Amino acid sequence: MKTKRSGLTVIEILVVVGIIAILVGILVPAMSMVRRTAKEVKQKAQFTAIELGLAAFRNDTGDYPPSDWWNPAVPAAPQDYCGAQKLAEAMVGWDLLGFHPDSAWRADGLDSAGGPGTYDPLKVNSPFIVTEKRKGRYVELEVANAFRLGETLPGARDGLFVDTTPLARKTYVLCDGFEVPERKVRLASGKMVAPGTPILYYRANPANKTISPPALPENRTYNLRDNLPLIGLGRLADAVQPAASRRIHPLHPLAPVDPLVPSPVDFYEYIRDPKVEAQPWPYKPDSYILISAGPDGLYGTSDDLCNFPRR
Repeated sequence: MKTKRSGLTVIEILVVVGIIAILVGILVPAMSMVRRTAKEVKQKAQFTAIELGLAAFRNDTGDYPPSDWWNPAVPAAPQDYCGAQKLAEAMVGWDLLGFHPDSAWRADGLDSAGGPGTYDPLKVNSPFIVTEKRKGRYVELEVANAFRLGETLPGARDGLFVDTTPLARKTYVLCDGFEVPERKVRLASGKMVAPGTPILYYRANPANKTISPPALPENRTYNLRDNLPLIGLGRLADAVQPAASRRIHPLHPLAPVDPLVPSPVDFYEYIRDPKVEAQPWPYKPDSYILISAGPDGLYGTSDDLCNFPRR
């Protein structure tokens, strides 16, 4: 009498393994897409919160925060505070304790005369005096995702970039929701977290009705210089690399042709509304634009998220 063998044959095992491999091959890309979509939704929600904060800021102060960095007409003016830093001050305060209505928009937090004034960085006033005139935060810190722009001391790892020249390192910027695991930042609690890339902010000058040459940048609706030094710091993932080794953002006007980076992108074409044919015309010519570098951490690529439609 013959006995029956139980179990699977080699062929049956291979078939099962093959089916599992196919299912994994289908599910892994799908899960990656779900995660990316979730981050994009989160990023759009952050933009919405910032837009609501800017609307409230304008209601309180009469205008949107400035975004200017350098004006060639005043070459002696400080060049350490650009659009992204001023957005952070407006939304959460220079020291994250809320915006001061008498702000002089200085990277050092001092008043317009160079005294302790607004944010009292010299610590000469009582805490009550420092905070009594504050407007509070227009965006909650959990949503703002604010990080110090640079390290307080070399190797401290408490800021985004090692070298922020010419920008002031002890200032804050709002970062997007696309974490950069290559650059962990130490919080005051000692916890290490992966930040996002700084959000670029440009305020429109409605008095200027063009974005086309030969008008100078300061005579156009938007000034490409407003965040130029920040864009010039390179990709955040390369922050610890020597300057010569960092990848330059395609949105930088001097971006070299690099096989690892897409071709340079003209800022004014980037913000141009294609529906207007009479002349080059920007999106949101009466307010402001926000730009997130997206998952790849590079400004000027197809995965950027903005508060205007991307072509």
